[in-house]
Amino acid sequence: MDLEVSPALIIPATELHWRFSRSSGPGGQHVNTSDSRAELSWNIRDSAVLSEEERQMLLSRLGRRLVAGVLTVAASEQRSQLRNRELALAKLAEIVTASLAPGPARRRPTKPTKGSGRRHLAAKQQRSAIKRQRQRPSAE
Repeated sequence: MDLEVSPALIIPATELHWRFSRSSGPGGQHVNTSDSRAELSWNIRDSAVLSEEERQMLLSRLGRRLVAGVLTVAASEQRSQLRNRELALAKLAEIVTASLAPGPARRRPTKPTKGSGRRHLAAKQQRSAIKRQRQRPSAE
């Protein structure tokens, strides 16, 4: 089952690797006997569906999450292995989508207007005058 991350990026099932293990959490004795935890891995370095630009973006943005270029997500929230598989696919798609999204627009530096500069100086002068009036008169 291929994973559609976006209309432009579909990860083939052959590039996805599954591992299943026993899960902790709810389920009682059922948990002790079934491998319901799903772990999904995708090798970003060796992926054929990524352009070189996308690959570099993913490797740099996901650097801390990757182990030897492999992104791994796990799902063990549900009692059903099938449901955990669906959750793992959704988590992987969400991580990849967020990592490929363009960053926020850069801030354009701006200067204060002349009017705001004048108001700022006037306020400082007024505050200075108030403080001067509070002082004890000098004996000159």
